[in-house]
Amino acid sequence: MLELDHLSKRYGDLHALRELSLTVREGEIFGFVGANGAGKTTTMRVVLGVLEADAGSVLWNGAGITFAMRRRIGYIPEDRGLYPKMTVLSQLEYFGRLHGLRRQDARTASKQWLERLGLADRGDSQLQALSHGNQQRVQLAAALVFSPDLLVLDEPFAGLDPIAVDAMSDVLRAEADDGKPVVVSSHQLDIVERLCDRVGIINHGQMVATGTVTELTDRGPLRFWVDVPGAAPGWYGGLPGVSLVEQDGTRWLLELADAAGEQAVLRTALAIGPVHEFRRDRPALTQLFRDVMSGKAIDE
Repeated sequence: MLELDHLSKRYGDLHALRELSLTVREGEIFGFVGANGAGKTTTMRVVLGVLEADAGSVLWNGAGITFAMRRRIGYIPEDRGLYPKMTVLSQLEYFGRLHGLRRQDARTASKQWLERLGLADRGDSQLQALSHGNQQRVQLAAALVFSPDLLVLDEPFAGLDPIAVDAMSDVLRAEADDGKPVVVSSHQLDIVERLCDRVGIINHGQMVATGTVTELTDRGPLRFWVDVPGAAPGWYGGLPGVSLVEQDGTRWLLELADAAGEQAVLRTALAIGPVHEFRRDRPALTQLFRDVMSGKAIDE
C-alpha cells in the first residue's frame, strides 16, 4: 500500500502541494486528476524521489519509502522517457537491467511484453519508426518489464486511439488484479471513470475530493429524470424544494432540495398518469470535475 501523508512543496511563493494526503491500496487503480498545474506531476516526482517534499512523508506498507523500493516502481512520465534511435528490444532490455534483471531475464521479459502488447514484430525497429500509439505501448512495456510492485503512470493514454486505450486498460486491470497498486493521472476523464476503482481530485495542490466514482457523483445535486407523458407544465410546482433543471419532451429533470422529496415527486407523478421513467441523474465525472474547478463545493 502506498500512502502520502500531508505532503507539502513550495517553489518560492508558489504552493505546489498543500498537506496532500492519499492512500492507494493493494490491487487498486487510483485515478489522480486535476487541472494543469494542480500538482499531479509534482506529487508523482516526490513519490519517485526526483523531488523532495518540504514536509510530509511517502510510505510503502507503513514504512518510509527507500531507494530500493523506488527501484520497484514502474513509471510512465508525461514526456516520454525513451531513446528514439535505439531499437525497441534493446531499450526494453536496458530498462530491465537498470531495475536489476540479469541480461537473459531482461531479454525474455522484453520479448514477452512485446508479444502481449502486439509489438512482437517491431523489436528490431528503432523507436522513432513507430507510431505515437506504439511508442506509448513500448513505454508501458518499459514500466512493466521488471515486474514492478507499484505502477505510477502520468498521462499514459495521451494520443492513443480507442483500440490502444482498451489494450492498455486491459493490461493495467490485470496488473491491479495481480495485487499491484496503480496510480493513473489523466485528463481523459471518461477513461478514468471507466477504469479506476477510486478517484482523487487535486486542485491548487490540495486533495479536494476522494472516493469511488459513485461516491463522488452522489455528492452532486439530487436530481431525477421523470417521464410523465400526461403532465402539464409546472405539475411539480406544489412540492417544496423541487425545481426544474431541464425538460426534454415528456421527460423532466427535477432537482430536489433533499432526499425526503423523492417519494413526494413520485407520488405526484403517479397521480397524473403512467410514469415511464423515474431515475436518479448522476453527473459524469467530467461534470463533477468542472464543478470542482469552478470552485463549487463537494459535500463529504
